[in-house]
Amino acid sequence: MTTTPTSRRAAQTSPGRDWRAPAAACTTVVLWASAFVSIRSAGEAYSPGALALGRLLAGTLTLGAILLVRREGLPSRAAWPGIVGSGLLWFGLYMVALNWGEQQVDAGTAAMVVNIGPILIALLGAGLLGEGLPRRLLVGMAVSFAGAAVVGLSMSGHGSSSVLGVVLCLVAAVAYAGGVVSQKPALRHGSALQITTFGCLIGTVACLPFAGVLVSEAADAPVSATLNMVYLGVFPTALAFTTWAYALARTTAGRMGATTYAVPALVVLMSWLLLDEVPALLTVAGGLLCLAGVAVSRTRARRAEPREEPAARVP
Repeated sequence: MTTTPTSRRAAQTSPGRDWRAPAAACTTVVLWASAFVSIRSAGEAYSPGALALGRLLAGTLTLGAILLVRREGLPSRAAWPGIVGSGLLWFGLYMVALNWGEQQVDAGTAAMVVNIGPILIALLGAGLLGEGLPRRLLVGMAVSFAGAAVVGLSMSGHGSSSVLGVVLCLVAAVAYAGGVVSQKPALRHGSALQITTFGCLIGTVACLPFAGVLVSEAADAPVSATLNMVYLGVFPTALAFTTWAYALARTTAGRMGATTYAVPALVVLMSWLLLDEVPALLTVAGGLLCLAGVAVSRTRARRAEPREEPAARVP
């Protein structure tokens, strides 16, 4: 049976049929969750700026190679303001601030502060992109944020937190939100691969002042830490940011931001399976709350948002 171009387009834009956007978003969430495990190893040998630059270099080389193979070329001029904005804020400032902040505060505090990001995305998306604030999105985000707070409290233990660390995590959350909202309009003028590749390149250039530190630390770093840094660049950066952009182009920034609340739950699960860190019951309860909130935020009334497709944070 053959399909006409019209029928293929209908299948791609039908929320009930197009599985690619939710699959892309799920891929992003899983890979971003896995990044927290790798950061633990790489962060012991690399300072925040060097780790960010090494990760971005690996990501840019991977994305650049794929872009050349696909021969996609440059995005249109209209895409560049969003590319530069997301590159500086999300790929650059966010990664350095988060790496630095997580060295200053315990994991629980970092998780709670950084998870302000999706709320800021929804607010900025409503104010700057005209996306609105559907009730189910607000309820789902409230439930998920409560779950993230529970996970954070259960993970805090006897760790210490500094004012500088909290401020850095807050800067990371704001940069994350600003980067996403900058990226959304750019996706109307270029493919997900183009927007991600050049955004990653902008972030790499912004982090070049850390090049000397990266070279110095790489000479003394264990192979496992360097491999984890490369993994962060190839998978949670190159692949996950591209699948994120693909899904973001097909839904609102607010809903995509809400979906990343699944990351804390997956981090708990991966730490259990890969690091043999048995979670406390309170941690499990918080993770389930995160997932419940994501489920609520992803539901919608079809008549209210007929053109939006369902879709599934950055360490």
